[in-house]
Amino acid sequence: MAHPISAFQAAYISIEVLIALVSVPGNILVIWAVKMNQALRDATFCFIVSLAVADVAVGALVIPLAIIINIGPQTEFYTCLMVACPVLILTESSILALLAIAVDRYLRVKIPVRYKSMVTPRRAAVAITCCWIVSFVVGLTPMFGWNNLNKMRRTQELNSSHTGFVITCQFETVISMEYMVYFNFFVWVLPPLLLMLLIYLEVFNLIRKQLNKKVSSSSNDPQKYYGKELKIAKSLALVLFLFALSWLPLHVLNCITLFCPSCQTPHILTYIAIFLTHGNSAMNPIVYAFRIKKFRTAFLQIWNQYFCCKTNKNATSTTTAETGN
Repeated sequence: MAHPISAFQAAYISIEVLIALVSVPGNILVIWAVKMNQALRDATFCFIVSLAVADVAVGALVIPLAIIINIGPQTEFYTCLMVACPVLILTESSILALLAIAVDRYLRVKIPVRYKSMVTPRRAAVAITCCWIVSFVVGLTPMFGWNNLNKMRRTQELNSSHTGFVITCQFETVISMEYMVYFNFFVWVLPPLLLMLLIYLEVFNLIRKQLNKKVSSSSNDPQKYYGKELKIAKSLALVLFLFALSWLPLHVLNCITLFCPSCQTPHILTYIAIFLTHGNSAMNPIVYAFRIKKFRTAFLQIWNQYFCCKTNKNATSTTTAETGN
């Protein structure tokens, strides 16, 4: 029988629902903008769509599952494990999409002449597919055996052949902290983040060198190209910074849990870290709208074409009907 929801849980659920209501429409708008605007069809924006798909799934799938886990239903071990794994898949997908975006920006400034022949839509699609395959492998690793099943058997002194025992479904109950720290964080989160930091530093270095060269030769076209690249690179680096800012606190708390079992982490810190990870999915469309002109133009075009004009037409029709009566 389910326990009644406490006031604290009700507040948690309300915040999660609010994040989902911002994240899902915002990222659908990003996908919609790329689909309808020809100027947003290059490889970078394909990778941004992949990131947006992961963010939509966070709002539509991960947040509802997180709410279920927070309530703590009684389930079988592997049922709970299936509920916990999607967030691992989507986190890794976001990281790899950000890495692909960073590499793409590097190639645009390193080899601008050969870029279009090297980074074709077909190759971008292959890269996105590979990112998602790796994400599923990394995120589903607990389903393949790296989980807390044996630990729970020993704790509960159950027969080793019995796997269907019922547990209170919590993330830490089924997901191994060794997996979260040694494999997920130290292999698939921290190194890509550090690599992206180095890539963006090199991108900014290359752009500034090129801008200095072009200033001295008074050439306007290359100056315009690299100036535009600098603006976009700054915006995408901001997306990366927000991702790191949102996800690192939770991973730090996981490290504390693993390396200092006696340390008591305040529950409020854990909840704040969880809100940051989920809230990151709602941040990117806001960054695109304020920082990238092509997206801002596309968003306004969608608003004027599908929402604003329809509202005006409906209002005009109503007025006409009333006048006729």
